[in-house]
Amino acid sequence: MATVHFKDKAFTQGMTSLTITKQKRTALITGASSGIGRATALLLAENGFNVILGARRKEALEDVAKKAQTFGSDVLAATLDVRNKDNATEFVQNALDHFQHIDVLINNAGLARGLTKVADQQNEEEWQDMVDTNIMGLMRMTRLVLPSMIEQNYGHIVNLGSTAGHEAYAGSSVYCATKFGVQAITTALRQELLGHAIRVTSVDPGMVETEFSMVRFSGDKDRADSVYAGTTPLTANDIADIILFAVTRKNHVNLDDIIVRPVDQASGGLVYRHS
Repeated sequence: MATVHFKDKAFTQGMTSLTITKQKRTALITGASSGIGRATALLLAENGFNVILGARRKEALEDVAKKAQTFGSDVLAATLDVRNKDNATEFVQNALDHFQHIDVLINNAGLARGLTKVADQQNEEEWQDMVDTNIMGLMRMTRLVLPSMIEQNYGHIVNLGSTAGHEAYAGSSVYCATKFGVQAITTALRQELLGHAIRVTSVDPGMVETEFSMVRFSGDKDRADSVYAGTTPLTANDIADIILFAVTRKNHVNLDDIIVRPVDQASGGLVYRHS
């Protein structure tokens, strides 16, 4: 019987047991309950990775974990808020206790809040939430996982950036600042790890149709849908496919920065909309 481990509960499925060996790589994915995180978790599991899944929404996370397990992967899933130091520390320690090694860290958890211009902003909590998640959460997870990668002298860190980390746009100064920050962190980290067999990659998508806009616009579906109206945007599966490609290159090959947009998007605000 193969088992999905979810925090302190185990969900047993009627499947042939799987012998896990150290040759089977293990990937930790944050923000794994939806969107790019979910798609990446399932694609990696389908392609032979064991997966460690973290996200804030327990029920959605449980669903991803059960689907990932059907591919024969050993799956460890637990609620994770990357903004919370104690929660993140316990999450990583439990993962290392279970698998003994983490080979790939995918820092996917991130969000945008609103499109309010600086002079009009009345709610600084929106700014703080983006900084705490997109910058501090990414840094925290990286700090917690890196020592084990350095000790084993092997690993790959994939940071989900954005084209907003290359060109800022009005109404999104703080979100863009956090994604410019991801670029800086990724570049510095690659330099800090020179001499270790650890790869560092930034994947920077443009317009991807996920729950991103629903979160940005606080659940306003009409406004979220208007972002993608008349276009063929990227999908979460498109980005998951690129992440899979990056983490399955030969060990001496590092893809530094991958910028990806749909054909209908030439820059952040320059989008072709079909009639």
